[in-house]
Amino acid sequence: MPLERYRHLSDEELLERFHSGKDTDSLGHLMQRYTLMLLAVSMKYLKDEEAARDTVQQVFLKAITELGKYKVTYFKSWIYQIAKNQCLMQLRDQKKWGTPLEAESLPIEGDAAIDLEQWTEKEQQFDHLNIALQSLSEEQRRCVTLFYLEKMSYRQIAEKTGHGIATVKSHIQNGKRNLRIALASHKTAARNER
Repeated sequence: MPLERYRHLSDEELLERFHSGKDTDSLGHLMQRYTLMLLAVSMKYLKDEEAARDTVQQVFLKAITELGKYKVTYFKSWIYQIAKNQCLMQLRDQKKWGTPLEAESLPIEGDAAIDLEQWTEKEQQFDHLNIALQSLSEEQRRCVTLFYLEKMSYRQIAEKTGHGIATVKSHIQNGKRNLRIALASHKTAARNER
């Protein structure tokens, strides 16, 4: 099946094709779909086009390996997180070893100053959120993710999931409440471990 014939399929459908039959064409199209987003993320952090392109290739390789190990539900946010983590690791290494890329391409003035501690904190918050999301029921997790990450309306979510609008609203409200509880519980547990 040529890649053009995959365009009408959602991310979920492409992932299902890959997981059910190891259809590498569907995975190739899915990654192609997010190449520009990954390049933009990498440029945002690394400020160097060649390094950003190399990072996108590393992200693709890692994604192929990881997708073979476990099933991913929300590909866009998952691959975004992989790219972000890859960039942060590179920046940490650059800071540690003082590579030329750091000196040439990372401005440290005004709003553009790079604060790795702040990034690390945000990365940890995102990890806590992902853990909390996993504690939700499948319906709540799907509705919350579609509403907040995919920016879909209640009506679009209802059409995609087959639930009524009232059910979608309920899943989102209950999901938000359960997320707050799970995040508070996770933060308390993390503090107690210190």
